[in-house]
Amino acid sequence: MRTAATVSALALAALVIGPVALQTSSAAHASPATLAHYGGASITASKATTTRKARTKHSTKAKHSARKADPSPEPSTTTSASATATSTAKPTPSPTAKPSAGATAKPKKPSATATPRVASTDNPLLDGTVINTVAYGPHPRQRMDVWHQTDGLKRPGVFLIHGGWWSSGDKKYMTAITTSYAEQGYTVFNINYRLSGDAAWPAQRTDALDAIATARRHAALWSFDPNNYVVVGFSAGGHLASAVGTYGDGLPGLRGVVGISPVTSPMLAYEDGATDVFDLNKRKLRESAIQLAGGCEPVKCPKIWASMEVPRHASKGDVPELAVHSQDEFVPAEHSLRLKERLKAVGVSMTVLTEPGSEHSTPMYRLPGVAETVQDWIAGKLL
Repeated sequence: MRTAATVSALALAALVIGPVALQTSSAAHASPATLAHYGGASITASKATTTRKARTKHSTKAKHSARKADPSPEPSTTTSASATATSTAKPTPSPTAKPSAGATAKPKKPSATATPRVASTDNPLLDGTVINTVAYGPHPRQRMDVWHQTDGLKRPGVFLIHGGWWSSGDKKYMTAITTSYAEQGYTVFNINYRLSGDAAWPAQRTDALDAIATARRHAALWSFDPNNYVVVGFSAGGHLASAVGTYGDGLPGLRGVVGISPVTSPMLAYEDGATDVFDLNKRKLRESAIQLAGGCEPVKCPKIWASMEVPRHASKGDVPELAVHSQDEFVPAEHSLRLKERLKAVGVSMTVLTEPGSEHSTPMYRLPGVAETVQDWIAGKLL
């Protein structure tokens, strides 16, 4: 049995609160997967190949696993959607929680070792993966699941950010997608963040930055290369991913950002929700953007809305981005095209793809070929 270590950081402690380790055996294949329950959430315990290098991750089985049905799928677009936003002014650190995205301090020695729960799996691609739930801040939502090996090798990292209108959703809905990247040999960080009902913007961006900073500080514990990672966000999580990608003059080690149905412009969402009143999802997205801004509309709080607008933050130090939208979804490709134009003006590339239909976020990601396209793009950006 592998034992997952508890982690304590310097300011915002990285505390392992619900570690899960996956049982390894002398057999080449383990037994069927089960769910490990801790902290009130269900996590699919999984294993990853210890002998494979992360860059050899494009097996057919690994690519197609991303389209398996998630045990806790994201709400459908008829009842829920995530939004992403673009910005009109250079972001500044939150006065109450300054992002520590550039921190590179060595992690403290773990103060304690928790007894992990053990699960078995019949997936040889996941052999040896340990899952820890880590606190990167004091709030209950400031948690991330870290899927990693314990062999000390440096692997590229993938950070996943869930959607849910900024006001709902949870990392547990990302289990199947997390599994697909762990299968490919990555160290995967599946993060939660404070929702708009917990704190207004920029708390969500601050949380994403702090999660990344925590991962980089403790890279050695999780077989993670802190100078070689990407961020992938879905819907509202796509907004946060793009906000991370355009933060300041670039984050150390960040190689690329992917948005799946990203709402990079809350202002566009606000305007669309007022003009297309018969589209219930657009109306809800408008209200969600207002809630993200602390309940304040653009005319009264222009600085907050400017901070939420991702395109306004574009600078030459930013990383390449990929965005994927459906042609007829309620988060149109115009969101990403606005960001693409601003990035192009400062010499940074961005690819915007559209898929037929109206699927949004994770259902769109599971359409034939989409996950494979994203995975190939990621592989091309990592060292």
